Amino acid sequence: MDWSNKTVLVTGGGGFIGSHLCERLIQKGANVRALVLYNSAGSNDWLDHSPYLKDIDVTLGDLLDRDSMSKTVKGVDVIFHLGALIAIPYSYSSPQSYVQINVQGTLNVLQLARDYNVSRVIHTSTSEVYGSAQFVPINEEHPLVGQSPYSASKIGADMMAESFYRSFELPVSTIRPFNTYGPRQSARAIIPTVISQALKKDQIKLGSLVPTRDLTFVHDTADGFIQMAECDNVIGETINLGVGKEISIGELAQKIIKLIGRDVEILCDEERLRPKASEVERLCSDNRKAFELMNWQPSHSLDQGLELTIQWVQENIEKFKIDQYTV
Repeated sequence: MDWSNKTVLVTGGGGFIGSHLCERLIQKGANVRALVLYNSAGSNDWLDHSPYLKDIDVTLGDLLDRDSMSKTVKGVDVIFHLGALIAIPYSYSSPQSYVQINVQGTLNVLQLARDYNVSRVIHTSTSEVYGSAQFVPINEEHPLVGQSPYSASKIGADMMAESFYRSFELPVSTIRPFNTYGPRQSARAIIPTVISQALKKDQIKLGSLVPTRDLTFVHDTADGFIQMAECDNVIGETINLGVGKEISIGELAQKIIKLIGRDVEILCDEERLRPKASEVERLCSDNRKAFELMNWQPSHSLDQGLELTIQWVQENIEKFKIDQYTV
């Protein structure tokens, strides 16, 4: 695809994955419009720290506001829809917010994409929609199980995207990342939580150490989004984006501690434990479909990605509230 003549909208463009995706699209020559949630401080989230900020058309708005969203979508060729509420623990206390933003917000994007004849929509799912693995590796045919209000809202959003493809032939594809990590990720996620504590404390507090996760470095995830938009054979498809290897939270913490090179004790903090039936115990992707249809495969090993992430957290340690549990 010649990106130089494409106007691209990234919802959630100021977020962790979204900011990296905006930068990769700028590097490819696209005209990038980033939707960032309106705030009175005028903050562009992580894009404020991007060397490409001046090249990005940042729009402050809200997925739930059809008026502002209509102006944002008008004239766009491709939409990467990443805007969402994502923190699982917060979804236990505010489930309605997740339904509104993740389901209604996605519906707004899909309707406007249809109204303005957008040529491609890439909708973002999550591996959490599978729940605990019923078989491994998890392929795209695995049952969807809502084990948290967050995952349930994302299942609803995924089905909304699928329905617009089936009902209206909207050219939408769903990308399903498995546990992306890397620079700019907040302490609501496990890897920056471990790194930030291990850099400054002799004890780190975590939830359950038993669950396994399939970890993908953010640059590989961003490239997967772009490759999906470039492939016509994935319209109407849902595709996993993962490494295909699993590691337990306990093993992951030990690996990070070893890379940092400090003697750190790991403690289980009951406050950080999820409700038992809500915890996703095992995630490991089958990524063959991504390779077969998009020629995508990860290029960073876990150690390489962790070293880059540790370096970033070290340089930005003031952004982390190490003594506070971030939900």
